[in-house]
Parts: sequence; structure tokens; C-alpha cells
Amino acid sequence: MKAIIPVAGAGTRLRPLTYTQPKPLIPVAGRRILAYIIDELIDQGVDEFIFIIGYLGEKIKLYVEEAYPDLNKTFVNQTERKGLGHAVSLANSYLDYDDDVIILLGDTIIDMDWKAFFAIKHSALGVKHVANPQQFGVVEINEDKQVVKVVEKPAIPKSNLAMVGIYHFTKIGPLMEALQYNIDNEVLTHNEFQLTDGIQRMVKNGEILETLTVDNWYDCGRKDILLLTNARKLDEMGYTSDDLPHYENTIIINPVAVGKDCDIKNSIIGPHVTIGNNVKIDHSIVEDSIIGNYTDIDEIVLKKSIVGNDAIIKGMKQSLNIGDNTELDFS
Repeated sequence: MKAIIPVAGAGTRLRPLTYTQPKPLIPVAGRRILAYIIDELIDQGVDEFIFIIGYLGEKIKLYVEEAYPDLNKTFVNQTERKGLGHAVSLANSYLDYDDDVIILLGDTIIDMDWKAFFAIKHSALGVKHVANPQQFGVVEINEDKQVVKVVEKPAIPKSNLAMVGIYHFTKIGPLMEALQYNIDNEVLTHNEFQLTDGIQRMVKNGEILETLTVDNWYDCGRKDILLLTNARKLDEMGYTSDDLPHYENTIIINPVAVGKDCDIKNSIIGPHVTIGNNVKIDHSIVEDSIIGNYTDIDEIVLKKSIVGNDAIIKGMKQSLNIGDNTELDFS
């Protein structure tokens, strides 16, 4: 089985963090988002990967080459951001019509019944009921869970069943033909060539696609979802640094994940904190946060924060003489 992993997006909703770091390389519970995706697909039998890179693509390529040197991998550069459908279409020359292909977005972590997903006879989409379907590609299905129609970010949704960024095509040819047709005929939605429109053309051409509802779906493109994902993954068995070294005058409130060669003292860390390598923390409280590599934090309280690599954060010192019946709020 082959996999297409689109990782060309700019990650604008996570700026300024993503000005220098690709979104798929942000750490969650001590691992990169992209590592969760690659490792899961390897476990599911994928033996060839095609990465569609673009924005900061060299960093993604370097990471994959160093972390997965034996992976059968190809990197395809999307020089112009023309949409997800266009990105996926760039893999066509590396595929055969009958190839069994899974597409999984490079910023999405999914918990699902993989065995059931691959047991579906026809091509299939991962879906989930959402409260705000206007923000997603929406699927309309019949009583047999077969796709009747898909629409990208509809103004008036007729369904609240959203596509979650995972697709399995038992034969990739019909999708590639549909995407190329849309590109040749400039079929655009929201000024981009959408993967959703390619799937809709497949349905129009008579292809059968089914759906499977996933258990959990983490679209890590927003700060709140990224921190939620970090917390939930840390809560899972195996994602907490249980065997931590002694840190001077420091309280660790699990679950946390701490990288290598960190200098932490006089602080309270946790719960739900991921700390990168070579981080220095002194006289601070860090809770529900993600801290990048080589960052220096001194005399600060951080809650629900994301801090990139090589950052320096220092707090303020106060010398106070407070009288009776006084309230101070430094929040």
C-alpha cells in the first residue's frame, strides 16, 4: 500500500510559530505530529510514502530523512499553493491506476478502527459529526453509508458529517482522473482546486465511496486543538516521561514529557506539558503548554501556551508594600 501525505501548507492559524517551523514538525506529547502519522501508517502496512512538500519543505524532508532513513519515500514539491486537490494530483506520476493508496493530511492525528476502515470493500472516507460543518468538507450519505455528495465548506450544510482528512482509495486512478479534469477545466472552490471536488466528480462518475466514523480526530492546525491533543496524548499510557531525572527544588505533576539535557530548577511543571531538548526553566510555573528546544524560561507563569525553539522568556520582579483591603490582579 502507498500513502500520500500532503505537508505543503503554511500553517497560518499557528503563526508566528509556523513562520520558522512547519506545522507537522510541532511536538505533541514528546513526538512530532508527522511521527504519529508515519508510525501509524507503517503499522497499517504502508510500504511507500509520497510527501507533498512546499512551505519550509526542506525542514520536513530533512526530518524524515534523519528520523526514517530506511523509509521508502519520495518528496514532491508543490511550488504554487493551489489547494489540496492540486497537491494530491502532483503524486500522479509516481502511481499506477490500480494502486491501493491512503491519503492522510500531515497535520491530523486520528484514533480509529483501522481494521474496519481497510475492511470496507470500496474506497472510503473517514468522517466525524461536528457542530460547525461550515468549516469543513461535508459528506452526505445514504442508508448504506455510501457517499451521495461532498461539498467543501458549504454556506448552508445539509449534513454535519465532516471529512477528517483520511481517505482510502482501493484504486487511485479514478481520483487522479477526476482531479486532472478539474484542473484542466478550472473547477475551483474558494479559489482553490479542492480534493473534495475531485471526490465529488468521482461520485458523479458512478464510483462508490463509503464512510467510517472515527473515534477521535485532532486537526492540529489551531492552538486550542494542538494543546488539547497534547494533553490527551500525554494522558495515554506510554506518552509520559515516567523515568525523569531529579530536578532541583522542582515539582513535576504528571503527565509530562521532558526532552534530553534539560536544566529545570525551582519550578512547578505540569500537568500536560511537553518540553523539548536543552530547555532551561528556573523559578517558573508551566502548565498545559508545549515548549520547544533550546528555550530559556525564567521567573514566569505559563498556562495554555505554545513556545517555539530558541526562545527566551523572562518575567517581572515586584517589590510590593501593600496596605489593608487591597486587591492586585497580575493575570
